[in-house]
Amino acid sequence: MNYTLMHKNIKVADLSLDEETGSIVKIGEIYNFAHLPIGTTKDDLSADRALLNKWWTDRSIPASRSGVRDALEILRVSTPKLLLAKCYGLSLSDQYWVKPINSDLEWELVNFFDNDFSEDVGDILFGKTKDSENISLNSPDNTSDGCLKKRWKIINQKRCLLKAGSLPYEQQPFNEAIASLIMDKLNVDHVNYSVIVDDEKPYSVCEDFISKDTELVTAWKILQRYPKPNHLSVYQHYINCCKSLGINDIVDKINQMIVVDFIISNEDRHLNNFGLVRNANTLEWIGVAPIFDSGSSLGYDKVTPNMDKQSLIVCKPFKKTHFEQLRLVTSFDWIDFDALKNIDNEILGILNDADENLIDDARKQKIISSINQRIEYIHNLAMEKTWQANDDINEDVENDIAEDYT
Repeated sequence: MNYTLMHKNIKVADLSLDEETGSIVKIGEIYNFAHLPIGTTKDDLSADRALLNKWWTDRSIPASRSGVRDALEILRVSTPKLLLAKCYGLSLSDQYWVKPINSDLEWELVNFFDNDFSEDVGDILFGKTKDSENISLNSPDNTSDGCLKKRWKIINQKRCLLKAGSLPYEQQPFNEAIASLIMDKLNVDHVNYSVIVDDEKPYSVCEDFISKDTELVTAWKILQRYPKPNHLSVYQHYINCCKSLGINDIVDKINQMIVVDFIISNEDRHLNNFGLVRNANTLEWIGVAPIFDSGSSLGYDKVTPNMDKQSLIVCKPFKKTHFEQLRLVTSFDWIDFDALKNIDNEILGILNDADENLIDDARKQKIISSINQRIEYIHNLAMEKTWQANDDINEDVENDIAEDYT
């Protein structure tokens, strides 16, 4: 199968895809080196097929996604990568797509930002029955990453992402709403999440923060493009990379992310869960992406007595523990601690929409007390006149991988 990799209407490179696996088997002529996806080149002269294949694979639904095997059977597809070409590889996170050779298709006619898309794949991923003879595969759900059940829907003309929680507590959607509340109070730029219940299942809902003229470039892709020297920590290298790209407020933005993740005990801020936004037309770097995807937090998968047990709480992306990662913060002056007072009732209001059989009163109170304890800990640090940030490379995270919830 022969295609041209496109960036909106810019021809980037010719590709050949294997019909059995959906993998890239050959890179042909490169038309525009600058528009190749970030992290798919090893030098300034050519594209790297292994790296481009990794980028293409990461674009597909993870094989570990809950319910994906059953969905593939219904869709009559052997691997998630084969779904990519069915929607031309189009995504709601960037503007890349693959155009069949000799096709007269244009980005304006096929992109999901301006055009409607089928809900069939999303329905199937959510376990709904469909007639396999009449399924449309023209869907951005073919290119959604992450291991939790999720789907895109058009709600009031806006592209919105719905995401489920994992067993046994299905707590992540409520955590997203709580994180949004905290970031509202702190005036931290973030994607706003709310909770809906459909067929007795809770889902978080958020609007797409990417437009038809922008795209998300994750920290992982940036670090792939600029390999880290051995003597630098991941944190310092990422800061250096962003500053070299003209992102001058990166330290302040990472301060905010680290503090928020500490407050909510976020366990899944891996390198693909934050990054930068750039202009897809000019390739100009716009700034730091708003904070998103904070659901795997607040002891989401732990029995209630162990929810705040430090030895069980995983930390990413920079340090092995949240307490060590907090030492990277250069200033707490931006935190309005008064705004965080008396948020217990607002948090409880969010949690009261949960199924009592999953999140009971004891669990709700544990969530609230854990948040308050961590806010108090940061407040005490902020009062220290001798506070100095410290970056110990020996405490760097060794394996920064996404949670698979299995």
